[in-house]
Amino acid sequence: MRLHPQVAASLAARPRPTEEQIAADPMAQLMATREAMVAAVDRECGPPIPVAHVSDVDAGGVPCRLYVPAPGAPVLLYLHGGGWAMGSVETVDRMCRRIADRSGCAVLSVGYRLAPEHPYPAALDDAERALAWLRGAGEALAVDPTRVAVGGDSAGGHLAAVLARRQRDAGTPLAYQVLIYPVIDPAMSSESYRELSEYGLESTAMALFWAMFLGDAGDPESPDVAPLAADLAGLPPALILTAEYDVLRDEGERYGDALLAAGVPVVVSRYLGVNHGWVRKLALFDAAGVAADQVAAGLRTALAA
Repeated sequence: MRLHPQVAASLAARPRPTEEQIAADPMAQLMATREAMVAAVDRECGPPIPVAHVSDVDAGGVPCRLYVPAPGAPVLLYLHGGGWAMGSVETVDRMCRRIADRSGCAVLSVGYRLAPEHPYPAALDDAERALAWLRGAGEALAVDPTRVAVGGDSAGGHLAAVLARRQRDAGTPLAYQVLIYPVIDPAMSSESYRELSEYGLESTAMALFWAMFLGDAGDPESPDVAPLAADLAGLPPALILTAEYDVLRDEGERYGDALLAAGVPVVVSRYLGVNHGWVRKLALFDAAGVAADQVAAGLRTALAA
């Protein structure tokens, strides 16, 4: 294992609140982190790639951003990361633009409600509402609502995995799923949690994110919370990207193994030398562009007319 110098430099430059600051006022620290993520977009993610049509839309009451590179394009419904408590359409804007540009697919980026103000199942409800809106309004949006994939990073990867399974159960299956360092295991039981908690996403932070997301209604043994608790047969083909220096590495790869065992076509790629959150930071990490382009290639193949 060798941490990439770009990642090492990013970690060294990252401002971090102390445990005492977090304990004294966790909500204030959360709000500050939300603002800092948005403020860092230009520095971390670079300039926006032009896409033919970009618009902020109301998707059945859910604020979303739609990227359409060409009329009639298939669509990726994208769910941002941030521990279900941070992040927005702004923090993944550059990545969504690159995926749309390189894949030829439209991207509907979902601004779902955040925990702890809106705990489970608010984010999942918003994702389903946005998907239903897309399917109903797609032709008017100049996209193809019959060819839809779902994707997300981190907590968004969790929502994407659950949404894919729920759509299978509803008889309205999706064509493809892209899971970028997804959150999978509420028990946080994998070895990578014990080995890799010093590279940007700490196990203590992940435990707090789970607690905020679950609130009083989330059942950690439910398939809607723990994707590995579900029957995985018949799910759409999957692309799973993991990071070598990420506490979520092992559970994402374990989910890939489980999908494969259930007969689901799956590609799992572990990116070496990088840590959690690298994919959207196109201006900081060379590997981010490679990963975004891998996602774009997978979408082109899966959603080809």
